[in-house]
Amino acid sequence: MVKAVFIQSSHSGYDDQPGKAYHFPKKHYLSRVEQTVGDWVIFYEGRRGGGKGYHSVQRVLQVQDDPKDPALAYALLDSGSELSFENFVPRWVEGQGPYETGLPRSRGSNTSAVRLISDADFARIIDAGLAAREVPNAIPRTGDFTAEPGFAEAQAPFEPQDQPREMLLSQRAFRDRSFARQVKHAYGGRCSMSGLELRNGGGRPEVEAAHIVPVSERGPDTVRNGLALSGTVHWMFDRGLLSISDDNEVLVAKKAVDEATLDRLLLPDRRLIEPVNPAFKPHRSYLRWHRENVFKG
Repeated sequence: MVKAVFIQSSHSGYDDQPGKAYHFPKKHYLSRVEQTVGDWVIFYEGRRGGGKGYHSVQRVLQVQDDPKDPALAYALLDSGSELSFENFVPRWVEGQGPYETGLPRSRGSNTSAVRLISDADFARIIDAGLAAREVPNAIPRTGDFTAEPGFAEAQAPFEPQDQPREMLLSQRAFRDRSFARQVKHAYGGRCSMSGLELRNGGGRPEVEAAHIVPVSERGPDTVRNGLALSGTVHWMFDRGLLSISDDNEVLVAKKAVDEATLDRLLLPDRRLIEPVNPAFKPHRSYLRWHRENVFKG
């Protein structure tokens, strides 16, 4: 098994299905992609595709031929393993050069859409992408705030750690903390349904990070599968008393909650407050899953 970088773009002509499948031409990349099966890959988006840089990590399950075109294939991805980065990571860092040692140090482009990388390069990108933000909106509700063990500042030199990054990426506790920081930061520490922005004296936000598609259903740990919700609203959302329509209307299960309570809990227009950055808005497919499988409306 080998780790790799997969280039993904919203402008690609391939049938990529982010979080589910990566579409590629077999002639150029089949032998490389086959080596990644069972291992982790990092996704990269260049300037033409949106400019995120390295932005997420996920495990490859298997390679499957495209039934519509024998020249193409899909790398099927483990949906529950996807974890978005807390920091978008550029390909090239001033004074350090590229994160991938196989790329030219002169900032020249490498057009290969699938690039195999070493464990050391993988660790450097993961360390930069998942370095915890020490900002008020990302501080946990309780306990001490400390950087994740083995994770340095985003642009610090890589120092090998005892624990392989793939082991850390599989730990539920680590993933939960990272997911919570990302979601709370994206929503500015504010509940996306009530608009409440409560904090304690130390600046810790009361808001919680809720999965739209839960972990038990292989929901990914990505901001687009998350909502920032206050405790009571989170409880109601998880139990199907509340949901979200495709046009961001807050839906309420029939006869489940009295109007007086709803008036106290929800915004007057009963619409979702979205993140300022459009890249973090809830994905419609996740919202649809919640309406069809959890919502009691």
